Amino acid sequence: MNPSIIKVVGLSAGGKSTLVRRLRQAGYDARPVSQEHSNVPALWQQFDQTAVLIYLDIDLETQRSRRPDVTWDEATLLTERKRLAHAYEHADLKINTAGLAAEDVLKVALAFLQNQRIRHADEPLPPLASTGSALVPAPESEVTSVWIGEKKRNRKKRRNKAGVAAKD
Repeated sequence: MNPSIIKVVGLSAGGKSTLVRRLRQAGYDARPVSQEHSNVPALWQQFDQTAVLIYLDIDLETQRSRRPDVTWDEATLLTERKRLAHAYEHADLKINTAGLAAEDVLKVALAFLQNQRIRHADEPLPPLASTGSALVPAPESEVTSVWIGEKKRNRKKRRNKAGVAAKD
C-alpha cells in the first residue's frame, strides 16, 4: 500500500518546507508546491494525484520576521495570494501559521490527516530536495559555471537539430 500524496502550498515563509519535512518523518508522502512563484493557477494539481491539499497562510509581519533577509511588502503578499487563490479555494486544510510554532502546525496537520484516515508509511520517508526560499544560494563561481555549462549544452542541442554532430 502506497502512502497518499499530500501537497503543501502557501505563502513564502509560511512553513511549507518545515511541514513537508516533518510529515515525511511521520511517514506521510508530503510534497511542497512553490506555487506562490508561479502564474499557473492549478500548478498543485499537476503531476501526481493529490489526496490532500494543505494551505499555509501567514501575515506580512510574521513573513518579515521569519525571513528578514528578504524585502517583503504588501504588494508582494497580495501577488502571492492571487497566485494561490485556486489552491486556497480547493484546500482540504488551511492553517494560518502566524504565531504558531512549527510543532503546533505539525500537530494540526497530523490530527487532520489521522481524522481523514490518510494512508501513510509505518516508517519515515526519505527527505526531498529543498525548493523555493529554502534553497541556499550557490557561490557566484558555481552559478556562473552552471550557466556556462547550460549554454554549451544548448549550443550542442541546436547543432544537433541542424544536422551537425555534437562533440563530447
